[in-house]
Amino acid sequence: MNSIGRAEVRFIGLVEKADGQLAKLLIYPEYCAGLRGIEGYSHLIVLYWLHMRDNEAERRTLLVFPRRHACNVETGVFACRSPSRPNPIGLCVVELLGVEGCTLTVRGLDAMEGSPLVDIKPYSPRADAVPDARVPDWALRGPST
Repeated sequence: MNSIGRAEVRFIGLVEKADGQLAKLLIYPEYCAGLRGIEGYSHLIVLYWLHMRDNEAERRTLLVFPRRHACNVETGVFACRSPSRPNPIGLCVVELLGVEGCTLTVRGLDAMEGSPLVDIKPYSPRADAVPDARVPDWALRGPST
């Protein structure tokens, strides 16, 4: 990061196909070597760019009513998973079903086809699961993401 608070994000691939629960993640050839050993994991953390929300109005949004939850509570974007946010980055834990060359087949991705991929990290239950995590009541209703 430079002195004025800016950084460069390099997309590593894109969501090639997403139909229902299954998705294909195409990793660009220059990043394909980074997949070595990934088949040893059952689940991955996928970070992707919410390209449909990448405009100044959406990036200025700081308060929202979480639509996918049955509530009418105005919430800050850092306290929910709204796609409208200063940096439109999505996060999803997916099940890895297969690796073929530079393509990953996953289940449970909530990104749209064409979404650029920011990063992929292995999911580690030892480091990533927090069994006693606390959430507000409104977050207990609606979808899991």
